Amino acid sequence: MIKQIADLHIHSKYARACSPLLDLQNIAKTCEIKGINICATGDFTHPIWFKHIQTELKEIKNTGLYKLKNDQSETKFILTTEVSCVYRHKDKVRRLHLILIAPSIDAVSKFNLELAKRDVNLHSDGRPIMGLSAKEVLAIILEIDVRFVMIPAHAWTPWFAIFGSKSGYDSLEECFEELTPHIFAIETGLSSDPLMNRRLKQLDNIVLVSNSDAHSLDNLGREANVFVFKKQSDITFNNLIESIKSNDKSRFLYTIEFYPEEGMYFADGHRLCGINMSPKASKNIKNICPKCKKELTIGVLHRVDDLADRSEKNILKENYIPFKYIIPLREIISEVFGVGVKSKKVKIEYQNMISKIGNEFFILLEASLDIIKKNISNQDILYAIKNMRSGKVEKTAGFDGQYGKIRSINRK
Repeated sequence: MIKQIADLHIHSKYARACSPLLDLQNIAKTCEIKGINICATGDFTHPIWFKHIQTELKEIKNTGLYKLKNDQSETKFILTTEVSCVYRHKDKVRRLHLILIAPSIDAVSKFNLELAKRDVNLHSDGRPIMGLSAKEVLAIILEIDVRFVMIPAHAWTPWFAIFGSKSGYDSLEECFEELTPHIFAIETGLSSDPLMNRRLKQLDNIVLVSNSDAHSLDNLGREANVFVFKKQSDITFNNLIESIKSNDKSRFLYTIEFYPEEGMYFADGHRLCGINMSPKASKNIKNICPKCKKELTIGVLHRVDDLADRSEKNILKENYIPFKYIIPLREIISEVFGVGVKSKKVKIEYQNMISKIGNEFFILLEASLDIIKKNISNQDILYAIKNMRSGKVEKTAGFDGQYGKIRSINRK
């Protein structure tokens, strides 16, 4: 059996606010360090990036997956993009981000042509903004190739998501209408986890996937999906998508999750005023900031509470794909040393651990504590990883665009 870790949502250097280091060579190299086997290309609608994909990648033996033409990396790529749909529907302005996963270069070419015909500006951003509805985009990709996949991105983010409090919907059916059966998965996003999503009965038959939505190399794999295949030749686009669609725990082993409190939209609040509060507290003040009297940004937990029709204790966990929480290794080292994530001290320790123990996912999830203990310069790193694995962490919730904080070096 061959385990494969997949990150199905990232961006390129051509997307707004993204690192200029995000090219395919650097992404492939970083995936090997992280332990990511299958990575999204991201941004295939951008003409320059799509040309880069065509120039740098080759298909792996008719699998629908790709690798570098120079064979310098074993990282496999899957063709993806994220699009931003801003449109009016049922008397409301909707703003949705959608992940699209394509089965072939030819399918991408046809899709990009269809968008160009509709005067969508593909050059301005790796994640193009378009006036088409989510349903219209779904109809276009299905007409091109029925294997094309749409997954609503970071489904609960307030501003740009299917269930977002600011401009989303209350159900998938409200958005996609008769095409809803073609939506078989949603992305939980950094500010929600599977348990929060499973409080909605309407999502009982929807598979939950988790991805990094990385805007930099360091953030690749901060969330991911773990699959298993019987043999190397089984690792194909069709089998990967079927593993998700089938909700089969023998093939889709688990998702790798941020602690949702670390996400930047978990709690309610108003960042400019330093207001961070629970849904219960914000409801008591009618969702109005006590300082500036403007409306609070309603976080993911609040929105889940509004739409939920079961409590967390009534979730039958055995019915769903399992999940595991992680804290990125650089964040753990940063906390232990009391320095910035990008500091030289963190970089040296990170590289030392990778070279002596293995890739980042192996260190965080699988490596024995004895092996870790022998290959670190500060034993608090061992305690932090042990606490992360057991969930013994301290959480400060993110809110209104500000990341939360997860502390893991408590020795208790």
